[in-house]
Amino acid sequence: MVIKSIKIEIMELTINKQKYEVNATPDMPLLWVLRDMLNLTGTKYSCGIGLCGSCVVLADGQPVRSCMTEVSFFLGKDITTIEGLSIDGNHPLQLAWEEVDVTQCGYCQPGQILTAVALLNSNPAPTDTDIDEAMKNNLCRCGTYRRIKEAIHLAAEN
Repeated sequence: MVIKSIKIEIMELTINKQKYEVNATPDMPLLWVLRDMLNLTGTKYSCGIGLCGSCVVLADGQPVRSCMTEVSFFLGKDITTIEGLSIDGNHPLQLAWEEVDVTQCGYCQPGQILTAVALLNSNPAPTDTDIDEAMKNNLCRCGTYRRIKEAIHLAAEN
């Protein structure tokens, strides 16, 4: 019988502009650090294999699937979760989401919004094709894709 040793390390993460020290194995997915260790539950668990996008966070402004990306990848990076996007929920995308009434069940929305943030940061005036390309790997079981696209365009105007 082979016994695998588990190496827990103290790691410093910058999440939502705040420093955290966590005791975790370097290969633990960031999602579990966020949800189970830091009680930042806005980032959702859905498929667990990086296919749906519900778990997206931003790492140095780029969307990353936290369910399958090891916490060690995030060392030295600025991580943004949905909780850190805006204290008051007044980010232009959050406001557009409300105005267009995008949300039905809402489960995928944190990942959808953060992916849209990355899109607008790199392309402030996206076309429908740009939006389709950027958002194609974020799934919405409720099928609100048309409203998501509309909200992204609205946020881009503001």
